[in-house]
Amino acid sequence: MAAADQEPHVSTVRPRSYQDQSYLYGFLGTVGDLQKAEVLQHVVLEVEGRRFPCHRLVLSAASPYFRAMFTSDMAESRQKTVVLQGLDAGVFDKILSYIYSGTLHVSLDKVQPLYQAADLLQLDYVRDTCSSYMAMNVERSTCVDLYKFADIFSIDIVQKACLQLIHRNFVEIASGDELSSLSVNLLTEIISHDELDVKEETIVWEAVVRWVQHSREDRLHHLHSILPHIRFNLLTSDDTAAILEHPLVREDPGSSEVIRTVVQIGNSNQKPRLGLTMEMALLFNTERRSNEILFMNPQEGKYISCSYHPEGLPDSSAMTVTSDNNIHILETKELEHENQLSLFKYNHEKNMWENEDMSSVFKGPEDNFKPHNNHLVEVDGTLYYIVGVRSRYMLQMIQYNRHINQWQECAELALESTSNIVRTVLSCGSHLYFLTSEEMHCYDPSEDTWCKRTPPWGIPEVFTAVAMGTEIFCSDYDFTKTMVYNTESDSWQTLQGWPDLLHPEHVVGDLYPRLFVLENKLHILLNYNTSTMDSQLEDRNLVFVYDRYADAWRDLKATLPNKNYRAHGSHCLVARISLPYLKGHNNT
Repeated sequence: MAAADQEPHVSTVRPRSYQDQSYLYGFLGTVGDLQKAEVLQHVVLEVEGRRFPCHRLVLSAASPYFRAMFTSDMAESRQKTVVLQGLDAGVFDKILSYIYSGTLHVSLDKVQPLYQAADLLQLDYVRDTCSSYMAMNVERSTCVDLYKFADIFSIDIVQKACLQLIHRNFVEIASGDELSSLSVNLLTEIISHDELDVKEETIVWEAVVRWVQHSREDRLHHLHSILPHIRFNLLTSDDTAAILEHPLVREDPGSSEVIRTVVQIGNSNQKPRLGLTMEMALLFNTERRSNEILFMNPQEGKYISCSYHPEGLPDSSAMTVTSDNNIHILETKELEHENQLSLFKYNHEKNMWENEDMSSVFKGPEDNFKPHNNHLVEVDGTLYYIVGVRSRYMLQMIQYNRHINQWQECAELALESTSNIVRTVLSCGSHLYFLTSEEMHCYDPSEDTWCKRTPPWGIPEVFTAVAMGTEIFCSDYDFTKTMVYNTESDSWQTLQGWPDLLHPEHVVGDLYPRLFVLENKLHILLNYNTSTMDSQLEDRNLVFVYDRYADAWRDLKATLPNKNYRAHGSHCLVARISLPYLKGHNNT
């Protein structure tokens, strides 16, 4: 074959691109050196009379603002000296330092004008860095002024950080002159939030009064638009009547009508203020025909008892408090070969349970464990109902799908034994855990699978268990041993420091311990009988809090009524409760 007819050789080696990092950093360093040596500078920028010789190319590369200035038909593109308005000379010096070195120096006293300059010059990195710096360094003394600044420039992360601090310190801020400088829109935004830490809603009203009176002539006409953000449902009728008679309300024609309309219609979307709520454990009076629930916070010495009409408290098969602070009761009614499930949710404002219009049939086992050993738990917003099946040595579980308003079956769990009553099923993090002294299993909702974990060997019987953070705490029937499980390392540890008064004198019968987590601390409730002088039995209650640092339990000297109170489930349920909404007897 002739050479001309042969196919040309094609190389299999592909071309590559190489980047010289040292050149990139060296180039920037060289540009900085030229600036310091005042070499090859083509333009002088004048700010507040101070002159800054610069390079048009460098400015144009760093900032779209300068690029437009020097590459268009603007007069500045031909001038040797350009005067910049609206900038601080010291701040512009920091800007130029960043442009020529890549290093930005930020301080609290200069961060606002630095942000303004960056916003004008379209320097995104400088602007974003200033935003993060302000959000991380919000202080009590600067939060209101910084909040106003963030509103002007729509800096969302700074607004949120300022709002959090303002909400936490609202009482102190409202008593001074800081709120008086706010616009009506910012004021209403602040007082409309649930997170406002006030113990009485009258504090919000008094803050509004001071704001209006600071510039009465200019602000009185805003009063009727502010009033709907005051939660009159948290005020007593006397407080509302006093507001209606206030000179500001009487002077503004539309305010009285607004108040009466708000009070009459109400607003179910308005939740209790953070400062008007308290974490409380829910206890149930076990006396026959009793519909009493005791809401307690022994740390604060607060005990509020509420009695409900028999038809107002559902017959609970299982109960839970969700991560969004909703209290749910699942009521089951036995039908022929199946169970009717009804879900109820606690209405905080009305202090009552309301049917969630969810009714479903669950074809559960005929030999399921007693209702008080069934469980309702939540994992990542989904409700799970767990029932034990003794004859089949298994757990049966269903989950509630809110989108289709139905219960759906989940993976079953085969048990090794049913010698221990199934009383401890709980959620921890994004998983669900089943626990006895002999076996432990973990359910992963994303995979719909169960897996074995290490059980708490050495504990006589797991009677109560509760989750806190990534750990699970459990104790036995007689409160002689408590253990803690680390869900991340799958390991157990025994807690020490048991108090000497576990078995007080005259204790008759069992202690019925129930663990619970209140204000991020581990507690335990002991309910027992004691014999009186005339040999009568009397119910007593003890509450201990665990000091992890000292590894010891401390008696809180709780003053619960001498009644037989029990928890619902393997631990006391805890929810954040609005104190003004509870209609009952306050024992404090």
